[in-house]
This record gives sequence, structure tokens and C-alpha cells, in this order.
Amino acid sequence: MALATRTDKRPSMTRTLWDSTIGKKTVMAVSGLIMLLYLVAHMVGNLKIFFGPEEINHYAHWLRTVGEPFMHDEWTLWLVRVVLVAAVVAHATSAYQLSRRDIRARPAKYVHKRAQATFATRTMRWGGIILALFIVWHILDLTTGTVHPGGYQHLHPYQNIIDTFSTWYGNVIYIVAVVALGFHVRHGLWSAAQTLGVGTATRDRVLRPLANGLALVLTAGFVSVPVAVMTGLVS
Repeated sequence: MALATRTDKRPSMTRTLWDSTIGKKTVMAVSGLIMLLYLVAHMVGNLKIFFGPEEINHYAHWLRTVGEPFMHDEWTLWLVRVVLVAAVVAHATSAYQLSRRDIRARPAKYVHKRAQATFATRTMRWGGIILALFIVWHILDLTTGTVHPGGYQHLHPYQNIIDTFSTWYGNVIYIVAVVALGFHVRHGLWSAAQTLGVGTATRDRVLRPLANGLALVLTAGFVSVPVAVMTGLVS
């Protein structure tokens, strides 16, 4: 008699981790931290505009030559872009799936809602949507020049930034997105720490002021650029 062939396969450890709630939260936390590191570096780069066109234009050129001669021209920049895209996709996908899972787990609305939890949840959800739309606009504006007002100049970010923030809609879109980013970082850093197992006492003593401070610094740093252009400090 022939032995029955076993066709069922156990899911891989990676698939099991991804299918679990804690796995999705871990992916969201790690990808969020990767994007946070990029945001800090990006803000510092943006602030070079206050040192004049030569400084920030040279910085734009330097970004394309990082790692030479080991890395070819723009290879490092594209590597960073690929990592960022992967982080954004992983972050958005895990956030969406966790949201859907949460809705399925409690189909009936709570009779008594906690205002603080509702505010944090809505801020993260709508803030994420605003930031996703902003990323698309920002790339089309200052990376590809597709929707850039005026004549887009490659490797001349100083003039490109001035062109963008010389329009009312450029300022509105950017400032709204940066404010959403500040709230997202404030709540997201706290959630990431909880997911990655940072103790409650440490979160209360260290991470709460760190999250608030970092969100404030990022918001102020990014907003300072359009404000400087609007007020004529940078022209």
C-alpha cells in the first residue's frame, strides 16, 4: 500500500512573523526609525540654505558622489532611495493591515471613547495619509521637477526651493505636511519604543520628552525654510 504523500507545508518563520500582530508592529517600528533617521539628516541638509546658494548647491552635488571611487556616481544616493522606498512601503502596508485587523477585532463601536486614544489614532492615520500624498508632490516638485513652478534647475536646489516657496500653495502644502509630520513623529516614536520592548519607566522618563523634543525640532527646522523665503530672509 502506497504511503500517503504529505502536501501541507509549514509556513516559514518570516511569514509567521509577518502574519502576527507583533510582527507587523515590529516592521512598522523599525521602518519608522529608518525614516526618522533620514528625516533628521534631510532637515540638516535643508538648513544649509541659510549659508547661501554655494553651500546647499555643493551639498546637492556631494550627495551624488558619496562613496566614490568605490561607489559609482549616484550609486549611494540610489541605494538610500531604495531603502527609503522599502521602508515607506513596509511602514504603510503594516499600518494599513494593522488598522484593518483592529477594525475586524471590534466591529461594534465603543459606547465610551477615550479622547486621548482617539486623538492619537486619528492623528497617526490621517497624518500618514497626508504625508504619503506630500511625498509624491515633494518628489515631483523638487526631485523630478515635473510640477515645479518656473524653470526647474538640476543640482540647483537653492533657486528651486525659492521658486517653490514663492507660491502660496507650495507653502501651504509644505507647512501642513510638516505639522502632520511632527504629530506623527511624536506618537510614532512612543509607539515604536513600546513595540521594541522599552520599559514603561524609561518611556515615561526619557522617551516622552525625547519624542516631544524631536518632533518640535523637526517641525521648526523644516518650517524655517519656507518661512525664511516668505519673509525675504532667503532670496
